[in-house]
Amino acid sequence: MKTLFLLFDSLNRSALEAYGGTNATPNFNRLAARSAIFDNHYAGSLPCMPARRDMHCGRLNFLHRSWGPLEPFDDSFAGQLKSAGLYSHLISDHYHYFEDGGATYHTRYSSWDFIRGQESDPYVAMVTPPLERFRAQYHPLQFEETRDGHRLQGMINRSAVKQEADYPIVKCVDAALEFLQGNHTSDSWFLQMETFDPHEPFAAPARFRQEYSAEDTGYEGPILDWPRYRKVEETKAEIAELKANYAALVRFCDEQLGRILDKMDALGLWDDTAIILTTDHGFLLSEHDWWAKNRMPFYNEVAHIPLMIYHPEMTLPGGSRISALTQTTDLMPTILALHEAEHPSQMPGKVPEQVLGQVPEQVLGQSLLAYLFDQPRDARPIALYGIFGGALNATDGRYTYFCYPENMESQELFEYTLMPMHNRSLFELYELEPATLYRGFSFTKEAPVLKLPAFANAKRSPRQGGFSDTQTCLYDLQSDPQQLRPFRDATIEAELRKLILAEMRAHEAPEELYKRFDLT
Repeated sequence: MKTLFLLFDSLNRSALEAYGGTNATPNFNRLAARSAIFDNHYAGSLPCMPARRDMHCGRLNFLHRSWGPLEPFDDSFAGQLKSAGLYSHLISDHYHYFEDGGATYHTRYSSWDFIRGQESDPYVAMVTPPLERFRAQYHPLQFEETRDGHRLQGMINRSAVKQEADYPIVKCVDAALEFLQGNHTSDSWFLQMETFDPHEPFAAPARFRQEYSAEDTGYEGPILDWPRYRKVEETKAEIAELKANYAALVRFCDEQLGRILDKMDALGLWDDTAIILTTDHGFLLSEHDWWAKNRMPFYNEVAHIPLMIYHPEMTLPGGSRISALTQTTDLMPTILALHEAEHPSQMPGKVPEQVLGQVPEQVLGQSLLAYLFDQPRDARPIALYGIFGGALNATDGRYTYFCYPENMESQELFEYTLMPMHNRSLFELYELEPATLYRGFSFTKEAPVLKLPAFANAKRSPRQGGFSDTQTCLYDLQSDPQQLRPFRDATIEAELRKLILAEMRAHEAPEELYKRFDLT
């Protein structure tokens, strides 16, 4: 089996026609028409690298630590494939892989290709930036004149984009096409083509706006395509401009996806190549009066994400909808299951779950292959998701529940890790000084981990302000799919809390979390 894993960062369900969106995405539609479309797929840990640890390891990251590398005891799907002798390759412009807090992910693959220049990737070297030109070129919301943040480097990087071929996503797809052309006759491999787009800044060639005249936003100011992680304060025209630029970037992503699908057609890869397409999380585009992610409640615009899976032997018709509840942690065992020696169609009544020897016992996600072959399997009762230090968020498919602790900023909280790094820096010495060794988790394979106080001023997400709108509440997705009417119901909450408790116990959540959320 050959597998193509396509990962687009911050890809909203609502931006895709296959999920009811109005934005024109014909190439996402092309893939959807061949695939099983998962309608109740949810994120796990947020944001970027926590989500990727969930994908790699089939376990939730956010209950034990914040952003960080893979741990020495982690069972990464890429590492499992490589250890079994199956070739895996990563193509990505997601520069967080190459910072302190992501430095162990790409080395799990057999080889990798890093495309430079996205967002604040420290790529273009410029000692003296043209600040006055940037000040005139960009809206004050996204202009920065110091290197303390990351928007100045983003402006510098964009100055190197002279034509469409210079966009990092185009270079990612170029590299993917080269890999497919050079390796399509080989029997088995795994290719992950991952692009940072449509993550902010929402920068796309002008034609993706010009060809959609209906998106005249009325905005006449300088470039505005990079919102802050905060409450909406912009004018109607500014809001419309930001949303139109996101939509344009998704259309750019769609066109690039089309290049990959064309190559699949040309090389006849549909006969022996599986495809998984998904994202790490969504992004609020002024819904609920918020921009972005991390700080606010994890509404479905952030947590409810797209997933399409194509298998050349699947018995479901292409375009079939899967209503079962699934989440990011299910991807790891699914990827391993795709590389079983025999196709599921050759094993009547059974989908192989023992892959490359055996799925590691620490994996808590479940392979999704059974759904592609219309075979019965136990449905996931709950999806638990969140960010380290924030709420416990959960859904059973009918209700969503945001559970916040009382006095959350003052309660005891610890990080458990052997890799004490934030996304752009190591832990500082004051964070390490009170460290103790903790030996209470079986998933660390008897290795102790550092138990570190999670200081409020540490350099971890959310970094553009603390948590806001911290209201424990329910939403009924059947009668209120837009999550506009929060309510409380003791009976419903009690049932959901039982499911949350069971999921936390399965993940060996630290004892202080049970006290933090009154789950004792």
